[in-house]
Parts: sequence; structure tokens; C-alpha cells
Amino acid sequence: MIVVGTFSRNASSDDTMRCSFRLQVLRLLDMSAAFDCIDHAILLRRLRFAAGLLDVVLDWTESFLSGRMQQIAYGGQLSATQHVLFGVPQGSVLGPLLYILYTAELAHIVARHGLSLHQYADDLQVYISTTVDDAALAADRLAVCLADMGTWLKASRLRLNPTKTQVMWLGSQQMLARLDIDEVPVLSSTIPVQQSARDLGVVIDSRLSLSEQVASVCRSGYYQLRQLRQAVRCSSMDATKTIVQAFITSRLDSCNALYYGISDELMRRLQSVQNAAARLITGTRRGDHITPVLLQLHWLPVRQRVDFKIVTLVHRSLSGHIPSYLADDCRLVTDARARRLRSADTRTLAVGRTQSTFGDRTFAAAAPWLWNSLPPDLRQPGLSYGQFRRSLKTFLFGQ
Repeated sequence: MIVVGTFSRNASSDDTMRCSFRLQVLRLLDMSAAFDCIDHAILLRRLRFAAGLLDVVLDWTESFLSGRMQQIAYGGQLSATQHVLFGVPQGSVLGPLLYILYTAELAHIVARHGLSLHQYADDLQVYISTTVDDAALAADRLAVCLADMGTWLKASRLRLNPTKTQVMWLGSQQMLARLDIDEVPVLSSTIPVQQSARDLGVVIDSRLSLSEQVASVCRSGYYQLRQLRQAVRCSSMDATKTIVQAFITSRLDSCNALYYGISDELMRRLQSVQNAAARLITGTRRGDHITPVLLQLHWLPVRQRVDFKIVTLVHRSLSGHIPSYLADDCRLVTDARARRLRSADTRTLAVGRTQSTFGDRTFAAAAPWLWNSLPPDLRQPGLSYGQFRRSLKTFLFGQ
């Protein structure tokens, strides 16, 4: 899931402007052994009546779930084999999809309370946008919603783990300073409000500065570089480059679209990790200029890598290859009902209006702005995805 900023990815420009003056309360929900507790009979019933799977497709799914056996090895001995009556295979392609279909009703429960839900397999995020004055009311609405979710989950043989559920307030420093809510009820317990939390591998802080995410990436990056320093001394340059890209570059590129609009200081910290990796590969001294080294390795700097990720998403969006919640934010400037605009020939995108730095970092604002800054020949529809990537990288290197 790639979200730039704090707001709903399918919100209109007017919604984005309204949200820019509000804060959000976010709950990251943790399920206890979610994949292992799915009841096969309930799942098949919901696939039939809620998802509309019938006949051969339903028989295939039942065959996929049934007939599985399990056995435990301990102390050199094996237990008796038992039939697996619950759960879906976590390492399979169908496992996460079946879990989502099994828990699809949760989205309707959350919507009835006027809240929003994001779900990625068994990772759930429930959130609501509110003003500072109504923060206590929003927290109560979340508590009532979670109570209804807990009742539904219990009937579905699933269980929410309150001890691992996290709550955060997201907003500006001025808004957060006015809040005095430090604890929020979750089912039968009360949990403290967190200043940061890890969500799908990204450390989110309450002010959305991504400072703790950058610190985490830098710590792990420098740690890996120290571990690799001894190993690369006896490796070729090509082998060293492959190893460094696997351990360092992958960390810098993971969810890097979120880094759009972060402070220059945080961007410099990320760039220092890439610079250290480039020096390790080429043996360049610390005092030497780094730009020729990056050009030699054909590496874009971190800031350009962020732009590269976002713009390639726009290209895939215009080609119809990404989900609608992102594609809806990439609308061409056309007016079919009146005269044809010259901007339609250059494939210019409509840029959403924002009134804050948070709004500028949303995908709806950042993606069209970056796309429109490209030369017209890069925005032509005839370029394949591979051709576009190569041309875009050449253009960014020229900058």
C-alpha cells in the first residue's frame, strides 16, 4: 500500500482541503492467529452467499481447504496425524484472498459507524478524521465500532488482540499539543496512545514527518554496511554491487514514495546511506565528490528515486494497470463536452488543490505535479512501460 500523506486516497480535492485542517485518530488492529482460526464451514458458506461462488469454483475451493493433515515432531517422535479443520495456508496465493473474503463484512460494520477501513490481509487500520474539539467523541465512536467488530469476530471464531492493538493521533504539532487524551478504550482494556507505530513495514509518527522511519532505515542500512565491509574485500565489483543492492538499495526503495515532501535534513540522511554504499562498492574515499560515483554506478540519488517511483505509478495508472483508488487521482485535463484543450494533446493531469504541506504530499497532488513537470515527449501514450522507465531515468539523470 502506497499512500503519500495522511488523507484518503479516493478523496476529492475539496475533501483534501477540509482534511488538511483536521487530525485523524488511527487504530492499528492485531488479530490473534488470524489465518489459523478460519472456520472452513463458515468460509464456504460466505463464499456461496456473500461472494456468489457456485458450482465448480466452490468445489475447487472446498477441495483446496479439505483433506489437509497435520503432524507434530518433538523429541525425535511424531504425533498421530490429524485432519486440519480450521485455517488457510498462509504461504499460498489463495490464503490471504480467502481471509479477506472471510472478513469482508468488517468493512460494512466500520462504514455503519461512519469510519474508514484499510485492510491488507490480516492487517487492519480503522481511522476517522475529526477536529480537536471533537476528539473525545471520535475516540468514543471508535470504541463502539471496535466493540461491534469484536462481537462479529467472536461469532466468526476470530479474536482481536487488544494488547497488540495500537492507537495514534495524526496531525500537526499545534493540533497534537491541544489534545489531552492519553488512553483509549479497546474492548475490555485501555491502551495508551502511541507516538509512533509500525504499519506494513513503515514506522509512522504522529506528525507524519517520517523521522522515525528514516532513522530506522539509516540504522539498518549502516548496520548492513558494517557487516558487508569485510565480505566485499574479496569480491568483484559486480558481485559487491549486487550484494549492496540487495541489502541497502532495497531498504531505501521500500515504500519510498512516502518520502515525497519530507524535510531536506531527513532526505540528506537517506542520501548519506546511499553515498556510503556507493563508496563501499567503488572504494572511493570519503572526501571525494559523490556525484561521479553515482553516475558510474548508474544510480539515481534518493530524491530522484522517489520522483521516479511516483511518476512510474502515474504511467501505469494511465495505462490502466493499477487499482482505481490510485488511478482516480490521475485524471487527464480534458473537456469533451466543450472545446478540446491544448493540454489534452500533452496528456496534462489535473492537479488537486491543497492548503497545507500535508496536502501537497498526498498522491492526488504530488503525482500530477511531477507528471506535468516532465517534457511532453515523455508523456506520449505510445511509450511502453519499459521505454518510459529508461527515458525517465535518462531525464532524471540530466537534472
